Amino acid sequence: MGHEYHGGTTPVLCPAADRAGEGCGPGRIAGRDRPRSGRRGGRHVKGACRGGRGVFRCGLLVFGLASLACALAPSLGVLVAARAVQGIGASMLSPVALAIVVNAMPDPQERARAIGVWASVFGLSMAAGPVTGGELIAAFGWRSVFWINAPAVVAALVLAAVFVPESRGQRARRLDLPGQALLCLSVGILIEGPHIGWTSPAALAGYALTAAATAGFVLVELRRGEAALMDPGLFRRPPFVTAVLGATAVFVALNVTLLLNTFYLQHTRGWTPLATGAATLPMALGATVCAPWSGSLVSRLGPRRPLTLSGGFTAAGGLCLVNLDQDTSVSPILLAFLLIGIGFGFANAPLTNTAVSGLPPSRAGVAGAITSTSRQVGAAIGIAIAGALIADTGSVGLATETRPGWLLVSACGLFLLVTARTTQPRPARTP
Repeated sequence: MGHEYHGGTTPVLCPAADRAGEGCGPGRIAGRDRPRSGRRGGRHVKGACRGGRGVFRCGLLVFGLASLACALAPSLGVLVAARAVQGIGASMLSPVALAIVVNAMPDPQERARAIGVWASVFGLSMAAGPVTGGELIAAFGWRSVFWINAPAVVAALVLAAVFVPESRGQRARRLDLPGQALLCLSVGILIEGPHIGWTSPAALAGYALTAAATAGFVLVELRRGEAALMDPGLFRRPPFVTAVLGATAVFVALNVTLLLNTFYLQHTRGWTPLATGAATLPMALGATVCAPWSGSLVSRLGPRRPLTLSGGFTAAGGLCLVNLDQDTSVSPILLAFLLIGIGFGFANAPLTNTAVSGLPPSRAGVAGAITSTSRQVGAAIGIAIAGALIADTGSVGLATETRPGWLLVSACGLFLLVTARTTQPRPARTP
C-alpha cells in the first residue's frame, strides 16, 4: 500500500494500460494521479483531531474497498474514479501514522529514531512495488495489482485494532471547505499542464487562475484562524517552512526519476515491466538502509548532517544521467538509482522530524499533514515536468529529452544542501 500511495505503480500500470488500448502518455499518468493530490489536507486535519486510530482504520477500509473497485473496473473512467477514492483513503494514513508516532514517543531523540524506521517503509515499498507488480501483471494481468491490496488491508486493520494506541487533538477542528476547494484548484491546474500544453490559451488562463487561487487560499486561511485547513501559525516557524520546501524538492526528484526511468527503459531500451521494476531495486535498497540510519543520526547529531548527505547523494545521482542516450551502459543507470535512493533515504527522517519538533502532540498531525501535502505537491510537479519533457517524443529521441530532468534532480539535491544549512545543527534535548 505504501508504494502505491506514492505513485510507484507507474512502471507496471503503464504498459498494462497500453495493452488495454488506453494509452499511457504523460497526460494519462497525470490524470491517474490527479484525483489523489487535492484532497489530502482536509482529511489529514480530521485525522489529527477526531481520533488517530479511528481515522487510520477508516482510511484503510476506504483504501481497501476502492482497491476492489479498481480491480473490478470495466473502463478507464471507472478506474480513475476508483483511484480518486483510493487517494481519499490513502490520505488518511500517512499523517495520522505520524501523529500516532509523535504521541507515543514524546522524547525528541527516541522519536527521531522511530521516524527513521517509519521512513524506511518507503524504501521497502519501492523494492516490493515495481517488482511484485511486474510479476503479478505478467502472471495474472494488471487487475491483480489491486486485488493484492485486499489481504494487506485486512492484516493492517487487525494489527491497528490490537497495537495502535488512540490519539486525539485537544479540540475538534471543522473541515475548511473554502481552503480545500482553492487548494484542489491550484494543484489541479498544475497537473493539467502537460495534457493541455504549457503555452496553450487554456494553460495561460490556468496560470492566472492558479495565481489567483493561491492568493485566495492564503487570504482565506489567514481569516479562518484556528479553523484553517493549514494552520497559518506553523508557517511562521522557519524550521517548519524549511521542512515543507525540502519535502517538496525530494518528491520532485523522486517522481521525475521514476517517470523518466519508466519511459526510458521500456520505450527506448525495450525492457519488460518486470525488468524495469527490478531496475529500481538499487534505489529501494539505498532508501531502506539509509532511512533508519538517518533517524539515528538525527537523534544524535540533529538534522543538518543527514540532510547534507541527502542533498549530496541526490545531486550526484542526477549528474550520473545528464548525458544519457539510448546506448548508455546499465551500470551508470543503476548507480544513479542507488545514489538517488540513498539521498531519498537520508531525507525523510530529518525533514519529518523538523516539521513536528517543538510542537505539542495535538498539532503534530496537522504539521505532518501539511508536510505530507507538500510531498504530493512535489510529486505533482515532478510528474508534470517529466511529462512535459517527454510529451510527443519518439523512442529514439527520448533519452536526449530526459536530460533536463536529470539536471532538475541534481538541482533538487543542491536545494537540499541549502536547506541543510538552515536547520538546527544539534537535536533538541529533553529537560
